[in-house]
Amino acid sequence: MGKKNLIQVFEYQKLKFDSKENDFTESHFNAMVKFNEKNDNKYYTIIHKGIKFNSYVGVIQINGLTIEILPKADKDTSNSETQKKTWQNVLLNMLKVCKHINVDNISETALKKRYNSILEVYFEMYLNEIEELIQKGLIKKYRRVQENQLALKGKLVFTKNIQKNIIHKERFYCEHQVYDKDHLLHQILFKGLQILDSFITGILKDKLNRILFHFSDFKEVNINSIHFSKIIPNRKTQPYNKAIDIAKMIILNYSPNLNSGNDNMLTLLFDMNKLWEEYVYRILQKHKPKNYYVSPQNSTQFWETKRIKPDIVIKHNEETYIIDTKWKIVSSYKPSDDDLKQMFAYNLYWKAEKSMLLYPKIDQKDSEFGNYHHTPNENKTNQCKLGFINIINDNGLRESNNIANEIFSKFKEKVI
Repeated sequence: MGKKNLIQVFEYQKLKFDSKENDFTESHFNAMVKFNEKNDNKYYTIIHKGIKFNSYVGVIQINGLTIEILPKADKDTSNSETQKKTWQNVLLNMLKVCKHINVDNISETALKKRYNSILEVYFEMYLNEIEELIQKGLIKKYRRVQENQLALKGKLVFTKNIQKNIIHKERFYCEHQVYDKDHLLHQILFKGLQILDSFITGILKDKLNRILFHFSDFKEVNINSIHFSKIIPNRKTQPYNKAIDIAKMIILNYSPNLNSGNDNMLTLLFDMNKLWEEYVYRILQKHKPKNYYVSPQNSTQFWETKRIKPDIVIKHNEETYIIDTKWKIVSSYKPSDDDLKQMFAYNLYWKAEKSMLLYPKIDQKDSEFGNYHHTPNENKTNQCKLGFINIINDNGLRESNNIANEIFSKFKEKVI
């Protein structure tokens, strides 16, 4: 994929097809409108002659054009190549920490490689995983087949035998077992490779063609989510787990022929609010101090069928702390009334000493913990603050242990 076939935008930016500055056409626009309508219009907003992106980041590849939507939380208002590279690395690293790039051998060094888009990371991982499986030897499995034969082999299927062989009495329609490589695992991998064949160009294309040669004799199957539920994990299939996970992402996010033409579409989109929440939880869990316990989205009944669940609950000795993550830029140091009520409910129901609304940092400073309610008949105070954490430095995403340690330290600060 050449640079001219890549458009990089930041979340909440607009993209119009009447602009001479990019290769986004009305055909791309129409396909994206149809895709968004099929998904309850959640991924972006349709505007006059264009798209306005929202909290979903990731990548859309359609008919030779790749649109990469990047997160952004800093005070630099430019759209420079340096900015795009920085936030692409941030997104890649966050996806790795959150196991959305679920391959152990993708190192920090490898993630600094210049990828045109994050889809190329997944494409390369997929090909590497399958290439490794081929080198080890693709496994054989037993499977049951039904077919017409000239000799009786296995079990005769009476109904179909009558239907198909009423004239050809010399044939038998039988069901029997075969032991070969043409089974569900390889059919899924083959389908993923076929999809990649319409999106990959350049060096990866040669690698894809070499791998496809090994799958030339496998049956083509229209794979859907049901097929993945049929996989029974065992010792023999364990080496396939990573490749199957990536294949599932590719196949289930593939939308063929959204228009009457050939505008096939592959999407990989993440809600940045949820990604930020998961990222904060995972780094806190990984780097927690001794005697700290971190758990995500604890849920409790609030009223009738309604439940409340804070993003992250931290327990230390007899104390409980609550974190509610917010991926948005705020200029005011005063939380909204709704956020305050929400944090009060969290403190009350979890008997928490302190709660914090955690935002990415631009140039804000933390508020101090404030006492905003005294629980009746108890010598206890609810305490809440706004916390801001800087997630980038000159090299991209900060080291996760430094971010985690800074977040933990925020609960040790004084109360006003």
